[in-house]
Amino acid sequence: MPRATEVRVASFLDLPPRTFHDLLKLRIDVFVVEQRCPYPELDGRDVEPGTRHLWLTEDGAVLAYLRILADPGGVERIGRVVVAPTARRGGHAGRLMHEALAVVGRRPCVLEAQSYLVDFYARHGFTASGPEYVEDGIPHTPMRRDPTP
Repeated sequence: MPRATEVRVASFLDLPPRTFHDLLKLRIDVFVVEQRCPYPELDGRDVEPGTRHLWLTEDGAVLAYLRILADPGGVERIGRVVVAPTARRGGHAGRLMHEALAVVGRRPCVLEAQSYLVDFYARHGFTASGPEYVEDGIPHTPMRRDPTP
């Protein structure tokens, strides 16, 4: 019998300390260790009042995560999209993106996609908004999703 996954949304002040630890551990395990990108994962944006943290859990374990930042000018920024290695290919990133876009609503939204994921984000309404660039040795493509009339 499949286990139920739950979507969670919280601001920093509403995150239990253990949950925040587990979210950071997943981000560091994938972005810093697995992808071999030593960079300052704690950038100060997690604690901003407009930041929303979204994650999926199954039996209390974090499966996937992303954060939505409130950028200047009413633009929302999705970032730190990550799925635990043991949970990949389970549709979790797509489900989390669907939930994130419901949170964003009709506001414009941007992200910096790892270039191999451009098609994934295009399926969620994003289009390339600038040239590809390399960050931490990984090709990225800026993308944008504007509200539909």
